[in-house]
Amino acid sequence: MKNRFLLTCILLLSLTGLSWNAQAEEAKGGLFVNLTTDDTWAAAKAIQFAHEKVLKRGHTPVAIWLNVRGIYLADKKRPSHVHGLMKEQGRSIQDMLQAFAKDGGLVIACAACSKAAGLTEDDFIAGVQMGNPDLVLGILFDPTVKTLSW
Repeated sequence: MKNRFLLTCILLLSLTGLSWNAQAEEAKGGLFVNLTTDDTWAAAKAIQFAHEKVLKRGHTPVAIWLNVRGIYLADKKRPSHVHGLMKEQGRSIQDMLQAFAKDGGLVIACAACSKAAGLTEDDFIAGVQMGNPDLVLGILFDPTVKTLSW
């Protein structure tokens, strides 16, 4: 009797888990990555995660918000160091951001941070758009979007 009860509990728990996974997969909510650093190792991990693990699995919208020192990653006059995990692919941070944008990801530059850094939209690599409150808050407060900071 005890074994039957345990088996029933395990079966119910596994079915609940399957149902939750199916619902999560069906919802396909988005991701808002708050990228505040110009450290290429951290930035590469953030961009790769947003692109390869989230965007390419069908989640939308997927946005990378470059702010604070992260704004420098999009400056076309400031080529990035090609860090260890990027060397295998031969890609810079700028290459990674452009590939992400080309596949439908949003790369948003913080307008206030850009101004503080002396950067304008003309200073950015292709695919980067200047942020504004409607754009950023529209994604950030979307109930289907999760936020992750690097």
